[in-house]
Amino acid sequence: MVTTFTSFAPMGIVLVAMLGVGVADASGFITTGLKKMLNVTPKKLLTPALILVAIVSHTAADAGYVLVIPLGGIIFHAAGRHPLVGIAAAFAGVSGGFSANFIPAGIDPLLAGFTQSAANVLDKDYVVNPLANLYFTGLSSFLIVGIGWYVTEKIIEPRLSKMPIDDDAEKAPDLGSFTAIESKAFNRAGLAMLAGIALLVVALIPESSALRSPEGELTAFSAPLMKSIVPLIFILFVIPGVVYGRVAGTFANQSDIIKAMSTTMSTMGSYLVMSFFCAQFLVAFSQSNIGTLLALEGAAFLKALNMPVS
Repeated sequence: MVTTFTSFAPMGIVLVAMLGVGVADASGFITTGLKKMLNVTPKKLLTPALILVAIVSHTAADAGYVLVIPLGGIIFHAAGRHPLVGIAAAFAGVSGGFSANFIPAGIDPLLAGFTQSAANVLDKDYVVNPLANLYFTGLSSFLIVGIGWYVTEKIIEPRLSKMPIDDDAEKAPDLGSFTAIESKAFNRAGLAMLAGIALLVVALIPESSALRSPEGELTAFSAPLMKSIVPLIFILFVIPGVVYGRVAGTFANQSDIIKAMSTTMSTMGSYLVMSFFCAQFLVAFSQSNIGTLLALEGAAFLKALNMPVS
């Protein structure tokens, strides 16, 4: 039971990825980044930009529900539009677009881990690429943005435009400015992330790169790059998170960084419980051969139907 639990592939994958994301989130790097994305957006593209940010916010766990939804109402109010429209658009992106994303995030290795465990029931040697789901989630994010944009501006906003805003509602805030320390911290953290990506690209260029497969491919299952997606997610989030935290003052010392990681792990309790029972079920299901029995019985049933081929 213990070995089955500790060897459950999705558990370690998700925990490692969330350690890096947790540091970037606790430092304020992700929050500032989301705000900056929305502030540089033209008013005509405010709706699709908000939905897109809501989708991307899944990179930072629950940041979408905590930050983007209320921020959507504030930004729409500041733009002279009904705040409820912004809240509805943000909620559509966060909830309707949940797990859709065009950049690698913690959900990708999570899904790959579950797929890996399921695939090994049939083939113990099968290896699932951590980015196998990215084509689907990437295209889905743009589809969701388009649908959400149409529904928001053609259906939701016309219905809410006549709804009065409470007389005691707060005055629309000015979101166009950031403190000097926030801008400085975000710029330095962004440079740190870009420098890390540049170093990775440089390391991938040589045909003899240690990150390539023995055949020189980058996307092959045997390529160390494909096996390192989770560590790369960890590094590309933890470095700018630490830089932002130190410059902005949210991280005074290494204890604050460890505290940020601990806070993130404290939210993973329910996931660990679910992983325990999923791991036991998958092993029991595989050892019982129920899957093979169902396949044989299903094939026999289809044969007995004697349905025409075409």
